[in-house]
Amino acid sequence: MDKSLYIGMSGAKQNMLAQRAHANNLANANTTGFKRDFAQARSMPVFGEHHPTRAYAMTERPGTDLSAGALMDTGRKLDVAVEGDGWLAVQNGQGEEVFGRSGSLQVDVNGLLRNRNGDLVMGNGGPVALPPFDSLEIGADGTISIVPAGGPPDQLVDIDRLKLVNPPADALEKGEDGYLRRKPDQALDGPEPPDGNLRVATGFLEASNVNAVSEMISNLQLSRQYEMQVKVMSTSQSNSEAAARLLQNL
Repeated sequence: MDKSLYIGMSGAKQNMLAQRAHANNLANANTTGFKRDFAQARSMPVFGEHHPTRAYAMTERPGTDLSAGALMDTGRKLDVAVEGDGWLAVQNGQGEEVFGRSGSLQVDVNGLLRNRNGDLVMGNGGPVALPPFDSLEIGADGTISIVPAGGPPDQLVDIDRLKLVNPPADALEKGEDGYLRRKPDQALDGPEPPDGNLRVATGFLEASNVNAVSEMISNLQLSRQYEMQVKVMSTSQSNSEAAARLLQNL
């Protein structure tokens, strides 16, 4: 059988994988703090007996676009957006410290500060735990201050500080959970140290950096390429059948 059938099949499969990456970006166009994934394709040589013009296609995700999204004014005291570079450290369900930019925070019934995914927000000494309070403020440096329950309104007490980190961009990779973490070969011996120079904007959330129009156009282009790969498969099958008929007539 002509190897072009497998060439077309692999190309169609890689087109589907690329469409999945762009579809995921598009689905998160309104997710606060989301960073879009890049997707690219390259040709791979075919090993073994083959025509030298044949090559497989391979889709890969070379990285993540870490550029900042626009700031959206919410006016909510528990909404924070990291200004410029940097990340908000959180603890996921596996107890791993990971990084994100989604700053829609909430306090659970136990006084623990969590993000919109329900993961614990880290302070400089571990997960942030708040005693009962009447009001809460987050300063530009991430300092969390409260008015204790029943206390005078002008009596602010500093409780903790949001852990803001700024590891090198080339040392980070995105996991399937959407969080950033250090690459295995760039891992530190201990937790990521906080960066005291980072600042947050209270009452704001960072929008996704996905360009919905660009993602839709990319998906349309990939759809056309998928149709071309299917046509290659169909043509290869027709050629194979025609060759079989010729051999039968010999």
